Amino acid sequence: MPILPIVTYNDPILLKKAEEIEEDSPELQTLIDNMLETMYNADGVGLAAPQIGRSIKLFVMDTDAMIEEGEVPYGPMVFINPLILEKRGNKIPLEEGCLSIPEVNDKVFRPETVIIEFFDREFNKHRLEAGGWTSRVIQHEYDHLEGVLFLDYLSAFKKRLHKKELEEIDSGDKKVKYPIVPKQKD
Repeated sequence: MPILPIVTYNDPILLKKAEEIEEDSPELQTLIDNMLETMYNADGVGLAAPQIGRSIKLFVMDTDAMIEEGEVPYGPMVFINPLILEKRGNKIPLEEGCLSIPEVNDKVFRPETVIIEFFDREFNKHRLEAGGWTSRVIQHEYDHLEGVLFLDYLSAFKKRLHKKELEEIDSGDKKVKYPIVPKQKD
């Protein structure tokens, strides 16, 4: 399975809402396998289709390496056409990063719990209530399908603190262990 290049934070595809997936296909199943392989290769815990240049409502995740005692291990999961039904609980600040914004991390406040409906890779419908890291990753990846990045939650001051790192990504000078597609020069 090929490792797919990940687009960086300033690619226009990451700023628009993704489109629904109408039907299953061998191409979709191959894409899911490739996304999982790409996520693991980059040491990520989640990857949304827009991050690999596809504006469709699909993300994959595997939070088992992050879960804390008492949290449920789910293994690799596939979310097709997900819809967050409810977010609840206190907004907790936790450090987030993103494969499309390599080596940039900052605290983001998100609700503790999320309830989401989605189709798995066999197009079986599920409803999941999740907390902890699983909730965090679901909300982060879902944001990608809505054209939102974790940088959008940061204050102007916090964004300025990351300016140098973002410029390195823009210039293509940022060295990461997985393939990325930096901003195209005009």
